[in-house]
Amino acid sequence: MLKLGQKAPEFTTAALVGREIKEISLSDYAGQWVVLFFYPMDFTFVCPTELVEFNNAIDEFEDRDTVVLGGSTDTAYSHLGWVKSHDDLGDLKYPLFADVTKKMAADYGVLHEGDGVAERGTFIIDPEGNVRFLNINDRSVGRSVTETLRVLDALQTDELCACGWEKGQDTIQL
Repeated sequence: MLKLGQKAPEFTTAALVGREIKEISLSDYAGQWVVLFFYPMDFTFVCPTELVEFNNAIDEFEDRDTVVLGGSTDTAYSHLGWVKSHDDLGDLKYPLFADVTKKMAADYGVLHEGDGVAERGTFIIDPEGNVRFLNINDRSVGRSVTETLRVLDALQTDELCACGWEKGQDTIQL
């Protein structure tokens, strides 16, 4: 099981980038903060709400020098069909990876063995490649992009941050 502080598992996989299918690797983003998130499946109901919210917040992630990568165990062609058929997904500004071998989901500890799909997992990886945050939601509950940004802000202070801390507030001084 992947634990906080461990090196994030490396991967190379196909991804939908804009409307093109390209190969991406975690190492492509070395030296940067990365928010990596898994969702269960294309053509579902909760998942597009999350993809849209990450897309709506992409400028905020970029302001924090952070790359967003999302994906599922579907193929890149399924991703392409989904974004073409779903008005709200037509202009995603981050890659959707395709974990068809299910190795990424297994390596990150989010593969649901019975269904063979990813759970709703979110990971923040620091510029050194270490997992600094991980969260796995039940499939019926969408994640909070606002909370992901809040935790990212706190991690980027490299200081102690109280419960509910938000950017601009004082950190805990010892």
